[in-house]
Amino acid sequence: MATGTEPSSQTGASGVHTASRAAIPARHLRTDRWWLAPAGTAAGLLAFIVYSTWRAFANADYYAAPYVSPFYSPCLAQNCHTMRGGPNWEIVGSWWGLSPALLILIFPLGFRLTCYYYRKAYYRGFWASPPACAVAEPHKKYTGETRFPLILQNLHRYFFYFAVLVAGVLTYDTALTFRDANYEWGHMGLGTLVFLANIVLIWAYTLSCHSCRHIIGGRLRHFSKHPVRYRMWGWVGRLNERHMLLAWSSLISVALADFYVYLLASGAISDPRFF
Repeated sequence: MATGTEPSSQTGASGVHTASRAAIPARHLRTDRWWLAPAGTAAGLLAFIVYSTWRAFANADYYAAPYVSPFYSPCLAQNCHTMRGGPNWEIVGSWWGLSPALLILIFPLGFRLTCYYYRKAYYRGFWASPPACAVAEPHKKYTGETRFPLILQNLHRYFFYFAVLVAGVLTYDTALTFRDANYEWGHMGLGTLVFLANIVLIWAYTLSCHSCRHIIGGRLRHFSKHPVRYRMWGWVGRLNERHMLLAWSSLISVALADFYVYLLASGAISDPRFF
């Protein structure tokens, strides 16, 4: 009995319309607003890309004692703003004439670009591969992550190691926010709370990474022989369940921390002090 889904005999067809696939005339059968999710994802990521690109190339208004923008920390070139007790590590030297943010952002950016959640986000939001569940992608063929450039996604674990180092530096920067503008300890301002919230979210997102979970317990055959690692694996697993939420939360928090420093450094606002 004919069902209307017999394999198509259309010649020259590709993708979901090849002869071996069901002959469904409609591109998809979804009736909900499936396009809202990928459109919202694309808009959110695009907004962050525009903002972070502007701030990375600005090379200005990224330090207002005792706060340093997370986009510029650590500063690895000699053209960095002098930060007393801050992360001034002149490893690169004086030959670097561009914004010092470009030297460090490659590591957190690489970590997020290769993150499993962000892959799904921009695959659907920008490349429509596929744009949503049960919606066919417009591409003629699918090669997965086996060819250049997507094969570089396999570098995610190595970017994770660098992301841990960057998070460690940002933790140090957060500790420095308990100083005042004269570098005296024992003070706290609104910026301190901004930085505390940001570093908590940065660590939560970093530790919720799938690679982190695999590093801790992925190769263990008998959890009973490794009770400490098993407990750590369980903690990371609970964070991993909220990986998408933490990815967006930390993305927003790091942008807000940078913007707060920008407002202070540009003189737009002053930092309210609690003590």
